[in-house]
Amino acid sequence: MSDVRHVLVLPDRDAAEEVAEALPERFGLTEEPQLFRDALAGEDDAEDAQWLVVVEDPRGLLDPAALDALAAEHEGWLEAP
Repeated sequence: MSDVRHVLVLPDRDAAEEVAEALPERFGLTEEPQLFRDALAGEDDAEDAQWLVVVEDPRGLLDPAALDALAAEHEGWLEAP
C-alpha cells in the first residue's frame, strides 16, 4: 500500500470547484478533495492565481491518466509527482 497524493492544477476557482464536485462521483472517492489557491510567484493579482485540487489516494487506486483527462476538460492538468 502506498500513500499517494494527486494534485490537479486548474486555471480558476470555478474550474477547480467543478472538478472537485466531479471527482467523488467519477472515481468513487470517500474523502472530499481539498481546494487551494496557488498564487504565481511575483504576482499580486488574485486573477493570476491557479487553483489546486488535492486528492488523497492512500491505496494508489486512482488512474493518473484519467485524473489528467478530467483536469484537461477544464483547461488544467495533473501535476507530475
